[in-house]
Amino acid sequence: MEIKVVKGDEARAHIEALGRLRISVFREWPYLYDGNMAYERDYLEAFVTSKDSVLVLAMDGGRVVGASTGLPLAAETPNIAGPVEAGGYDPERVFYFGESVLEPAYRGQGIGVAFFHYREQHARQLDRFHWLAFCGVVRPEGHPLRPADYVPLDRFWQKRGFGPTDLFARIGWKDIDGAEETEKPLRFWIKSLDRGI
Repeated sequence: MEIKVVKGDEARAHIEALGRLRISVFREWPYLYDGNMAYERDYLEAFVTSKDSVLVLAMDGGRVVGASTGLPLAAETPNIAGPVEAGGYDPERVFYFGESVLEPAYRGQGIGVAFFHYREQHARQLDRFHWLAFCGVVRPEGHPLRPADYVPLDRFWQKRGFGPTDLFARIGWKDIDGAEETEKPLRFWIKSLDRGI
């Protein structure tokens, strides 16, 4: 296994692999995302053209088996940056963690921890951010597709220093069991970088 940090044009070379991973992994609970590559290419192109974005790859024999993204919150769309700003945070001082996607066979081996570590390291090296943030979808407890053995990632995120907030983004996508796109609430989790704030 190799963990590789890439940026800019080098990140663009991995758009197809990342798009396929997003479609595959996000079909699982709790996202239930019915994705397509046309959307993925547009979404990820915007990401790689953002100044100071970062892509962390998990590679096995040269094959991408996992990936994680991050970029300045100010470069995100209004439905992501807006709720954080409304909560009193300066988007220019927040580094936003996008997705972390990893093939099931590679989970539980510390790769998720590495994804958080390298993105935080990148944000700290940029030396202008006071907070890290990401958001995760919130599904009803009684959702019919919720697996009986599902374990939320809350404890994993808390071990990385993040805490839940009362701030929510709303993002629309088509569920695998849905006929059309619907908006979902995503809760923000935030971590201070301890810069005298």
